Amino acid sequence: MAKHGGYPGGMIPGNYSNLMKQAQRMQRQMEEQQAALEQKEFTASAGGGAVTVVVTGKHELKSVKIQPDVVDPEDVEMLEDLIMAAVNEALHQVESAQGENLDKLTGGMSGLGLNGLF
Repeated sequence: MAKHGGYPGGMIPGNYSNLMKQAQRMQRQMEEQQAALEQKEFTASAGGGAVTVVVTGKHELKSVKIQPDVVDPEDVEMLEDLIMAAVNEALHQVESAQGENLDKLTGGMSGLGLNGLF
């Protein structure tokens, strides 16, 4: 008696091979895009430009610029909040760029929960 299908495991060899090649190509493209993203810088500011930060694609804070007139020894909390807001905005830009790269590679299927797979 014959088993299910004509190929072991029920896979069609040509399709499996093509699928593996596509997955390898996608992984290589993702690695290239991630390397390019890590070289980019993302700038954000808060308080109308009172605080400006630059973050790399590696999520590293590269620089912080503070306008002198924002420094008020009586209101350190405001300065802390401005710095935090600017850094968070720059990090959101990095995350957004990563998501856009993933969407390009997956044809918009990243919204299906594939992010953890790649």
